Amino acid sequence: MIPEAWLAEARGRIEKHIHHTPLTYDAARNLYIKWENHQVTGSFKARGALNKVLTLLDWEQEMGLVTASAGNHGQGVALAGRLVGAPVTVFASKDAPAVKLNAMRELGANVQLVDGGYHDAEEAGLVFARRNQASWVSPYNDGHIIAGQSTIVQEIIDQQSETKDAAWIVPVSGGGLLAGIGAALAQLNNPPRLIGVQAESAAFMHGLFYRDIQEGIEDLPSLADGLAGAVENGSITVPLIKKYVDEIILISEGEIGRAIAFAWYEYHEKIEGSAAVGLAAILSGRVEARPAVVVISGGNIQPEIHAEICGRYEA
Repeated sequence: MIPEAWLAEARGRIEKHIHHTPLTYDAARNLYIKWENHQVTGSFKARGALNKVLTLLDWEQEMGLVTASAGNHGQGVALAGRLVGAPVTVFASKDAPAVKLNAMRELGANVQLVDGGYHDAEEAGLVFARRNQASWVSPYNDGHIIAGQSTIVQEIIDQQSETKDAAWIVPVSGGGLLAGIGAALAQLNNPPRLIGVQAESAAFMHGLFYRDIQEGIEDLPSLADGLAGAVENGSITVPLIKKYVDEIILISEGEIGRAIAFAWYEYHEKIEGSAAVGLAAILSGRVEARPAVVVISGGNIQPEIHAEICGRYEA
């Protein structure tokens, strides 16, 4: 499990490098909404990446940083690498959104495109890191990554103490964010209900949570591209999620699209599909608990896709 000290140390370590993102309250729906699309790099992923890289020894940084990413984690690692002066190589699917690939390159990362999906990129990255004795920065399967993601909890509670008594609704793929939030909420006297939300198109953590298997689950194209890919075998996120999370629910592509458009028209916020699943769970009635905290994990969506979705649901 993640040492409590790591959770406390992470916040102090990354504090000056991240944004304190807005928390708004929707009184009509009794929702607290945390907008990590306003985070540096446009995603919560910067929290974990910065925390991990800043814990590495100088020689580990100098050997270079390697990761795999659907886009957001890679941006976080590239930002951290630039901060410490370390070279960064990111393995990504050739089908990853151009807006994310370009952002990684603009931050100085060497982006290696791989045929196939996220899982193929992760396998290629792990092989490259071993062969080159570089420092592997996992998107989720790492205690310091998880501790970095956990920093969002105290930030939210500091912004509004009533959130301690709300149900928390969090996107999940590999589980770094959900595990980090679960570990932090577990420190409270009465931990609130914690619900993970995943796209039907890549229900790998859902399979592991309920049936201890992910074999046979399809990885299909999705608006929630950041939630794609199987979970690394033996990932520490799986037991953490089983310990701290009450349920994981699945959301359809139509529900994700509707939530993206709803965020734009109702709140004037541009969010990506991976970030929209929690809001989709509310809008679809899958989660009825109130009050609720909905974590909007990022906003790095291809502009023309966002425009098309919003046009589709404008009426």
